[in-house]
Amino acid sequence: MGDGSTESMEVEEEHWLPRVEDRSNLIYKDDDVFSRVSINGSYPIDTVRSIFVPVPEITVSDGGAGALGGAEVHLGLWLPVIEGCDMDSSEIQEDCRVPIITEIGPYYDDGDVDALTPAERLGRFLIENFVPHGFGVAQVSVFGTGESNHCMDLMGLDEQLGINAAVEYLGKAPFSNGKVAAIGKSYDGSTPWEAAAMGSPHLKTIVPMSGLIGMHDLMWRNGSMEARGAIMHNGVYGSFGLDGNLEDAQNACEGYMEGYYAGVGAYLTGDNLAWLGSDYWVERHFLTRAIQNYNGSIYIIHGMQDWNVDPHMAFPVHNMMIDAGFEVKGLYGQWGHDYPDRRSGHENLNAGRGAEAFPYTLRWDWADDLLEWFNFYLMDKGPQPRLIAEVQDNMGGWRVETSYPPDDMHWIDMDMDYCSIIGGSDTITTTSSLTVECPEFEEETRIVGTPTFHVEATISQLSTSGHLFVEMVQSSNGMHLGHAVMDLRFHNGGKDGEVLSPGSTVIAKMEFFGMDVIIPEGDGIQLILSQTGEDYIPSPISMMPVSVSMGVGSILSLSSVVRDCNQLFLPPMQSEYPFCVVEID
Repeated sequence: MGDGSTESMEVEEEHWLPRVEDRSNLIYKDDDVFSRVSINGSYPIDTVRSIFVPVPEITVSDGGAGALGGAEVHLGLWLPVIEGCDMDSSEIQEDCRVPIITEIGPYYDDGDVDALTPAERLGRFLIENFVPHGFGVAQVSVFGTGESNHCMDLMGLDEQLGINAAVEYLGKAPFSNGKVAAIGKSYDGSTPWEAAAMGSPHLKTIVPMSGLIGMHDLMWRNGSMEARGAIMHNGVYGSFGLDGNLEDAQNACEGYMEGYYAGVGAYLTGDNLAWLGSDYWVERHFLTRAIQNYNGSIYIIHGMQDWNVDPHMAFPVHNMMIDAGFEVKGLYGQWGHDYPDRRSGHENLNAGRGAEAFPYTLRWDWADDLLEWFNFYLMDKGPQPRLIAEVQDNMGGWRVETSYPPDDMHWIDMDMDYCSIIGGSDTITTTSSLTVECPEFEEETRIVGTPTFHVEATISQLSTSGHLFVEMVQSSNGMHLGHAVMDLRFHNGGKDGEVLSPGSTVIAKMEFFGMDVIIPEGDGIQLILSQTGEDYIPSPISMMPVSVSMGVGSILSLSSVVRDCNQLFLPPMQSEYPFCVVEID
């Protein structure tokens, strides 16, 4: 009788995939370049289908293929062989219809295999793991690449229309159950955001890996440009639309022509040129429209040491999407511009750039993780995956957070007048730097998210701006921890700069790129201030000397959380962490 409480007599069926905290004893095949699902599917893989999808929205005003009509994107499609199902019929019974996983990008026939051959980038991984489980897989060429015609529009509106046409076709086709996913890395990880911005009701989930939320968002940080920013369209990807055939003339479209001035113009100003009436960079920003138009789930994957597509493409996006009401999961490991399961890329990382976290970076359970995700969001097969962030620190430790950066984060403010100048000059030029060391920490300190550094800076009497780059390193060994960059016209942060008067003094409100690092007890940090670093280039007016002051107004704010070994988990097929013994239930 007791107190009247009862326990359910129902026994919940054990899920085929344990919680990530409980997978350390699982054994996976690791004899290929990528991970494998632990349970093989039962469907054979059919021969590839070559499909051209019309894009009628491309018209004469767009130039290129629109001038004569007939714009189309090309895709290769792999479907499962299902007994009793004719997948080429115009009318297919409901139990024969399958969801489609797409990888969309510019590389088929351009630096890689054609769209009808499983690509080592991701296509073979998707086809061999998921088609036997009843999914279709499509490799889609964006405009101007592979066998898709029209022009290489570099993530512009024309490209987005082509992507949307492919998603709509795959969602409405007789063989489809109406649900489509978009997944990929780098450029191919940006096209899921492009698809989300278009808002097709058939797009049910996106898995952007090291993807761009917008072109300008990546190439410019507080007004400071990456070296490739000015030439990204016509210098880096423009040649993809030029392959010596009669369709080369189709590259003469609006977006391609704009690419010649938009990159250089943004390099000079640091902004998106909207004040000129240009929409080049505006239409290549996807996040805002994705929040407005998309109705699906999001699984963000990003390397914390990815300096090709910097981590600010994932943070604070993760929490922004949660706040906007989306179902979001994250996987953030200490790898570079890579996949979670590629040994060859992970094992070649340098000290301070992910090497300390290897081999714990390798996630052989990733294919299972995706199968669970696609089962739920494309097939309605539960249970629902946990909407968490799996985060790895720079020493290799994995933990689960409910959001990222975590909700319980606190700030450690360090006035710079308590720190000591140990090298260099407070006047920073192209050949000089300033090194500042801050006091040792009395206990282990975990720095997460995007710390800030506010520093008083005075520009040259001969210039209307200046440029600063700050590297944070560990005091005891000089190991790289993080970095920040700023064109001083954008001293308040964000995307809106201002013209400064020669000799102006400002408080540069710098924000570090995403970090998750541990400073041991009794160790400290140093800040190395220089004019530029990584691959950022000052604009012509920002290359003059800058003087900095560590006095009043200069403060380093470290975003931190308290975590210990009991909150870490071991990924499968790894020995215990050398820095702590994790208790496994």
